[in-house]
Parts: sequence; structure tokens; C-alpha cells
Amino acid sequence: MTKITFIGAGSTIFMQNIVGDALLTPALADSHFALMDIDAQRLAESEAVARAMIRSVGSDATVSTHTDRRAALDGADFVITAFQIGGYEPCTVTDFEIPKQYGLRQTIADTLGIGGIMRGLRTVPVLWDVAQDMMQLCPSATLLQYVNPMAINTWALSERFPALKHVGLCHSVQNTVEELAHDLDLPKDAFRYKVAGVNHVAFFLRLEHQGRDLYPALRQGYASGHLPKAPLLMPRCPNKVRYEVMDHLGYFCTESSEHLAEYVPWFIKDGRSDLIEQFAIPLDEYPTRCVEQVATWKEQAKTLTDGRDIEVTRSHEFAADLMNAIVTDTPNVAYGNLPNTGQIPQLPLGAAVETPCLVDSNGVQPSVVSDIPPQLIALMRTQINVHELTVRALVDQNPQHIYHAAMMDPHTAAELDLRQIRSLVDDLLIAHADWLPDWCKPAKAA
Repeated sequence: MTKITFIGAGSTIFMQNIVGDALLTPALADSHFALMDIDAQRLAESEAVARAMIRSVGSDATVSTHTDRRAALDGADFVITAFQIGGYEPCTVTDFEIPKQYGLRQTIADTLGIGGIMRGLRTVPVLWDVAQDMMQLCPSATLLQYVNPMAINTWALSERFPALKHVGLCHSVQNTVEELAHDLDLPKDAFRYKVAGVNHVAFFLRLEHQGRDLYPALRQGYASGHLPKAPLLMPRCPNKVRYEVMDHLGYFCTESSEHLAEYVPWFIKDGRSDLIEQFAIPLDEYPTRCVEQVATWKEQAKTLTDGRDIEVTRSHEFAADLMNAIVTDTPNVAYGNLPNTGQIPQLPLGAAVETPCLVDSNGVQPSVVSDIPPQLIALMRTQINVHELTVRALVDQNPQHIYHAAMMDPHTAAELDLRQIRSLVDDLLIAHADWLPDWCKPAKAA
């Protein structure tokens, strides 16, 4: 029996997607699902959902729940992480509210920028603890890492635990294919594409439908004002930033416009409300989304945990396909984030990069992509600068590199001067003191 452990199983909807996919995969349908979370109520809700799905499909799968991480990890074949250290409140709110006092506005703040740096400082030490437990309790297991900031986490894991089998997984490629199919009125399953880069700033290097290059249609549609259409996945977030970047750099980015807007210095500028309006940039989108998701979950929980069976359908996450490929030695191709050992030779070795990966019983094996246009490589390097300095801060326990990472962030540097950035970082480190390692706390917060 395959043991699949979820660390952060209180992320119930995400857990539901992965468990549902596994139950619909014959080689995984009778797995044991070990659900672990520190929130007992959310854990109980997730357990109820998992058991209802198992009843619905008639599987012999089993479920256990744990508040002790080591008990959940013991003997696992696969470990899936999906947690947010510090939660929406207080930490995400802090990551938005303190920068606002300096005139620095954000949209999502979980990947790059000052919010992404702070989330990385909170998250990596916990991932290292998970990895340490895995090396002791399930050293042959594969970690499927779904936590942001994905690139920082992946790089830091490989630095501290080079023997750990792990891959960072995201759904930005699948989401983008779905959105482009919507914009072009084409079936998404007929798309053929090649993507590579760093997580959330990877690009569609090839995009075709039945052998036809789709880029001319995208460019013509944007120039004529017919594209982008009304959003498919995020109703508040018209996809104008990504089309504008494509218009200037030539290629379409994998991550949403609300994300991309805060990774670059061109769209969110103090005193430039015209840009915010023209490109429909949803400032403070993530806090708004969190509030809505909490309210929605409270309503869903009433129906999902009342003992009724739950319809099980396929999601678009990669996890079950990867686990099936490893268990059955059936080759599968998925997009994964791994340390760069040469699969993108134009980017620094060691950096976390996202490429197509072959998955089978040998594990997750990245393919080489060596033809990324130089303007895209240049943009990716601006992201890697921040990733690397944050990782160096964590690995070397050097607090100065936290400030350096913020100084090199494209959006932060476009808005604030060096002294403002240092003061902002001080304020955030003090506010997050309860969630951070002792080495990175300013003296007045220690």
C-alpha cells in the first residue's frame, strides 16, 4: 500500500483535489492518506472530506490524522506540503500593510518582492524541518512541494538537503493553457507547447494548435483590442499585464497578470493611477481573495463534512500523475521546479528552474531547454537575484542578505531608495519576530 502524507492537510480544497486525483488513479486508489495539520478543526474537516470521497468511489483507501508531523511522515512513500506559515492573519496582512506605509503596493506578495522574501524567511526553516524528518523516517520518499515562494523554497531545500528527492509543483502552466484556450476559442487539450524559466516567470517558447503557431493570433488580438477576453479564472483580474509584456518581449508568461505586475518595475508605481487603471491591476488582491476564500470555505464545509458522499472529479494538478509514474514506471511528462544542474544552461547553476520533466521509477528528471531568448533570460535573472540572496541569508544565517534581496527586487527598487528599503525590512522583521529564526531578528526585536 502506498502511503501519501499531507503536511498542511488543513488546506482542505487542495487536499481534496490531490486525494480525488489519487482515488481515480488505479495504482494509487487504495493508498493510505496520512493527513497532518496543526489546526485540529481544519484537520477534522479534511478527514471528513477524504472519507466521503473514499466512500463515493468505493475504494479501499484508508485515512489517518495527525498533529504530530513525525508520526505522519513515518514510512511515507510521498510527502505533499501545502501550508502557509503565519497564515493570512497575522503574517500576510503584515506583508501588505507595512509596505503600504512606505508607498509600496503589492498584489499577491507570495513569490517575489518584499512579501515573497518575508514568506521565504518564515517558510524555509519549516521545510528544512520536514526534510530532516524525511531523511530519518522515509529517506526514499519523494517530496512534492506546493508551497510558495516556490523557487526560494526549492533552492533552499537542495542547498541543505542535496540527497532529498523533491520537486516543486505549480499549476501556472495548466492555468495559462486554459486561459489562452478561452481567449482563442480553442480546445485546450489540442495545444502543444514548450515552457521554461523560473517559477511564475517562465514563458511559452512554443505555442501551437494542430501545427499552427498561435502567437500571431495573440498579437493581432491584443493589437486590435479583442484580447484579452473577460477573465476565465480570476474575474477581478483582466489579463492585460501579460499581454502587454508579450507585446514588448515577444512571449507569454505562465503566471497571472496580478502576479506578474509585482515582479517587474513597469506597472505598479506610486502616483501612477493611470497605469493601475489601464492594466486593471488588482492591488491587495491576495488579502481580498483570502477573506473571500475563508467565507466560501465556511459555507462549503457545511455540505462537504455533513456525512454525504462527495463527487470525485479530476483536477489539473500534476501530483497524482507524478506519483503514478513513479509507482508504475509509466513515463509521464510534467512541469517541475528543480535545482539547475544544466537543464537551463543560460541561467546560474543551483538556481531553481522550471522545465518539462520526465517522470518514471527513476524519479523526476528535467529536460534541457537551451534556446530561451536573451530578453527573457535577462528578466529571469532579475528574479534569481532575489531568490539567491534570500537563500544565502537563510543558509549562511546572514541577515544582511535579507536587505540585499529587498534592494535587488525590481518592484521594490523602482519605488524606494536604499534607506527606505532598509527601514522597511527592519519594520517587517520586527513585526514577524514570532515567526522568524532568531538570527534574522533586529536587535530591538530580539
